[in-house]
Amino acid sequence: MKQLLVVLAVIVTATMSCKDELKENKKAEMAVLNDTANFTTVKWLDTAVNFGTAKLGEKIQIKFRCQNTGTKPLIIVNARPGCGCTVADYTKQPIAPGAEGLVTAEFDTQKAHGTSVTKYIIATTNTLNSDMNLMFKGEIIGGESNDKIAIPHEIPKKS
Repeated sequence: MKQLLVVLAVIVTATMSCKDELKENKKAEMAVLNDTANFTTVKWLDTAVNFGTAKLGEKIQIKFRCQNTGTKPLIIVNARPGCGCTVADYTKQPIAPGAEGLVTAEFDTQKAHGTSVTKYIIATTNTLNSDMNLMFKGEIIGGESNDKIAIPHEIPKKS
């Protein structure tokens, strides 16, 4: 019984600390988005990527590049995927004027419904128009997995 209470206490503590961390992250996001004196401009070098075809079960990594075209540091505040089959990550450090940042999506085709897919990620930055819709699409075919990375503007190797 004591062990059960200890485990329960650990779970409750972990849950509470996660909620506190989420609140702190949200506060930090809002602080950046409300600091209009430090807004900058961004040029998205990749906003739409076609990964071609992938076999059902593959995990595909898609990269979206952006460039800070302003005079203040660019901050990618968040990158939110539109569904549970995609996980998004992004450059966490401020991006200096003239430098590039990255939003990366990992798409699990095992969770795809249908053969033709179009997915979105919303990237939020410290710019006047803070949200940018990044899109990727492709075709899913049956078969064994062979994970790959889709990088825009890269010529595929011939077999």
